[in-house]
Amino acid sequence: MTWEVFSILGTIAFAVSGAIIAMEEEYDILGVYILGIVTAFGGGAIRNLLIGVPVSALWEQGIYFQIALLSTTAVFLFPNNLLKHWRRWGNFFDAIGLSAFAIQGALYADNMEHPLSAVIVAAVLTGSGGGIVRDLLAGRKPIVLRSEIYAVWAILAGLFIGTGLASSPFELYLLFGFVTAMRILSYTFNWRLPNRSLRAAHTNPS
Repeated sequence: MTWEVFSILGTIAFAVSGAIIAMEEEYDILGVYILGIVTAFGGGAIRNLLIGVPVSALWEQGIYFQIALLSTTAVFLFPNNLLKHWRRWGNFFDAIGLSAFAIQGALYADNMEHPLSAVIVAAVLTGSGGGIVRDLLAGRKPIVLRSEIYAVWAILAGLFIGTGLASSPFELYLLFGFVTAMRILSYTFNWRLPNRSLRAAHTNPS
């Protein structure tokens, strides 16, 4: 039941996120649906490839496809005068999707009795894979590759689940709230990981 709740939350959040970005890029209705669906299921497809689950398993999740389609339709039909305010919520829905799918992916790998490293990788790929595909299709630099903290929170979710620190439904919901909150704080306050730039070295060679 817990796994299904996180699957539903992640599907809705990422479908909405993909649809909002598609409309920001002025895609037509087909593009909106494609980006919504790809964002909702891209991470799961990549995860399945790497942990040995047939990609065809995605087609057995009919209810989640219906949820993604309904979520995308709702965003597309939302009144324009209100949708402009919804655009600000793109990062918020992305944070929910990241958290829900990172936990769902980690649970998936943990239930298959994979080692801790595989649980963490499954959390990162499920939580950020759909967003990466979405951003690439929208012609944007993927959020996970920016210096702004993103995938670290998925790693944290995988670590908690893989080590057994979060296993009961109550602990998993607490973890979901924590990861979502940390992602929101990271983009609100522009928290960044250390990075190095070669631009200055190229423009001012010593």
